[in-house]
Amino acid sequence: MKNQLKTILLLGALSAILVGIGGALGPTYLYVFAALSLAMNLGAYFFSDRIVLAMHHAREVSPAEAPELHRMVDDLSRRAGIPKPRVYILPDDQPNAFATGRNPAHGVVAVTEGILDLLDARELRGVLAHELGHIKNRDVLLSSIAAAAASLITYAAHAAGFAALFGGGSQDEDEGSSAAGGLLLAIVAPFAATLIQLGISRSREYMADETGARIAGDTEGLARALLKLEQAAHVFPAGAPQPSTASLFIVNPLAGGASLMKLFSTHPPIEERVARLRALGLADAPAASLRRQPA
Repeated sequence: MKNQLKTILLLGALSAILVGIGGALGPTYLYVFAALSLAMNLGAYFFSDRIVLAMHHAREVSPAEAPELHRMVDDLSRRAGIPKPRVYILPDDQPNAFATGRNPAHGVVAVTEGILDLLDARELRGVLAHELGHIKNRDVLLSSIAAAAASLITYAAHAAGFAALFGGGSQDEDEGSSAAGGLLLAIVAPFAATLIQLGISRSREYMADETGARIAGDTEGLARALLKLEQAAHVFPAGAPQPSTASLFIVNPLAGGASLMKLFSTHPPIEERVARLRALGLADAPAASLRRQPA
């Protein structure tokens, strides 16, 4: 119920932002953006997972294509008491992973090609358990909606800004004010998505870490994975950086970016996450081998 209320409030806030952008550009744009807001509310709920997966060019893989990866997800899903989610792979060298889907029955776990190359089986198991923790805790809908809607707002703000700059406003409006407003929109748009993500509490990552560790019965696998992933984020830049979806990933894919972006980080510090995990003191899980499956 708490996350459902957050979802309603988030959609309301995002709708207000969209309508506000339209209102700032004139009466004609107000109606257009009001209609866009209504479409966003419907689309974000039902199709946010598809939007996020498409943004990252994710491809669903079958058990025949990635048998060991599917066996891990199947085993952990049973331990978590949730339906087995669909499994996707992202064509990205940066090691990372995320979960999406509006409820456990429509869950998706997505991993990058880079994470399959970097982590051993114990560490990957910890990451997958973390993502299943998000699904079990039912907080992926909120994050997926925020990611899809934030992306829409960024594109809309850019389009509205350029429209104002190049004469898209009403003739009755002062052209100088319209151009200045358009320029302002174009400047602040890149930060809009990140700021919206800050509305999603960082506590969801701590909760998913703990839930995932309990699902796997192991804290050290996830702890080691987090340390590796944070280091790799500075070495391997994200293939297609998307600030609007950064909060979905297990570690911030923009960690290697400008220091200013760190002030708006959607993730708690890795050191704190690792310390909390190791304080749980769960029994270690046996390690096993996992090799990346051919595409």
